[in-house]
Amino acid sequence: MKIIGIYHIKGGVGKTATAVNLAYQAQQENKRVLIWDLDPQAAATFYFRVKPKVKKTKKILQGKKSIDLEKRIKATDFENLDILPADFGYRKMDQIFANKNKPALQLLRLLRPLSQDYDVIFLDCPPNISIVSENIFKAVDQLIIPTIPTTLSIRTLYQLLDFLKEKRLEHIQLCSFFSMVDQRKKMHLEIMETPLDKRVKVLKQFIPYAAIIEQMGIERAPVGFFAPHHPVSKAYRLLWKEIGYCYSLKQAGKF
Repeated sequence: MKIIGIYHIKGGVGKTATAVNLAYQAQQENKRVLIWDLDPQAAATFYFRVKPKVKKTKKILQGKKSIDLEKRIKATDFENLDILPADFGYRKMDQIFANKNKPALQLLRLLRPLSQDYDVIFLDCPPNISIVSENIFKAVDQLIIPTIPTTLSIRTLYQLLDFLKEKRLEHIQLCSFFSMVDQRKKMHLEIMETPLDKRVKVLKQFIPYAAIIEQMGIERAPVGFFAPHHPVSKAYRLLWKEIGYCYSLKQAGKF
């Protein structure tokens, strides 16, 4: 089982759209896929037409014996693509984890029993630095960081890199890509051509700014499903292949 976190400190960079579309691309390769919506806003849950309300959120996260996490998994409209839906109760996740022994390892503890059921698990992460984010960093094999080619987005990317270095989280493969790219903007093009910090692998594929991504909220589906021939669909498909290639290099000790 491979665990991929879609994360950035800054909100509004396209994390959920990335998680949803990459999960769909993985499913298209006949992989068994789970996406865990960890954001209290439950946008990924909404996109997959799943009811966002999760009963007994606190007991689920605490791992009470009477509550089986697997029973909370919901099927989506796509074969072999399931979702652990979020609800507004997830806003208390930090507090719940903080009261446990080894609070930074609680998410990994919850994910381990699912290792036989899925090939890939995507974590759609909330935009902050907290106990939840530390749990994410401890659990993932890859951290995919959507980054808008703007000064503030790059600044928060570097803040994240500094935090990971401070916490000595060296096991994570860090991959960033440019999202919401407007090729008409000179600043976007200049930032994309500027080398970034070597601690993160900047992927070649970018996701263009396009109204079709906003249409996901109307269609409630990945772009690749309702607009398979759109350039954005191709971009997500190529991004997923590049992410897989980078992970294979890591496995071979060449990354």
